Amino acid sequence: MNELIRTLIETGVLAGLALLGAAVFRSGFRWRWLVAALVLNLAYQALLTRGFWMVPDPFPQADWNWAGKLAAIAGTLIVMSLPAFGWKRCGMTLDQGPRWGGALVMFGALAGLFFWLALSGADGKPDSLETIAFQWTMPGLDEELFYRGTLLLALNEAFRGRISIAGAPIGYGGVLTSLLFGITHALSYKAGAVDLDLMTFAMTGLPAFLLLWLRERTGSLLLPVIAHNIANGASTLF
Repeated sequence: MNELIRTLIETGVLAGLALLGAAVFRSGFRWRWLVAALVLNLAYQALLTRGFWMVPDPFPQADWNWAGKLAAIAGTLIVMSLPAFGWKRCGMTLDQGPRWGGALVMFGALAGLFFWLALSGADGKPDSLETIAFQWTMPGLDEELFYRGTLLLALNEAFRGRISIAGAPIGYGGVLTSLLFGITHALSYKAGAVDLDLMTFAMTGLPAFLLLWLRERTGSLLLPVIAHNIANGASTLF
């Protein structure tokens, strides 16, 4: 129940920020796509948490939420296959576009930063093979396909305006995905109390914006997925 309430709060915050944006960007706003984005977030969180922890874990011996991640990936892929979305429009392409050089520089800088942070915080304790396998695959595949894939498309369609930021077309919809990414990692609800960890919000929201930049610069999820998995997996090696 706590996870359901947390998800409803999170989705309500997204709706509130979107409606605020709609008041500012009236001419390009399309409310049907906003509704689609809100429904997508609710469905995604339900899959990720196995029905808000009501569905038994099919892998009870696992230390990580493989079932929820795999279900969320499957659900996102189904949405991408729908005509209103489409694989390429959601970033499921290996084509990096004509401006891939700048994106590759950003990718290299991010990868270097993540490895440096991992080395700086190294505890010398080896991680299990399951942890290594999970952190080098699931976070990037699951979260990038959703936040920088289907959700980004829906919110970009809700807010059509764009500005170029270092060669990447960024709109209010993209900003919302980055804010939501930070919120979903930082927001918690327990025993009637809501908490938002500002440090966690900053440590996830800012990288989310950089991953958004990679996605919009290249039109592809390839570099964001790899960078995300490096961010999660680098610390498992040291």
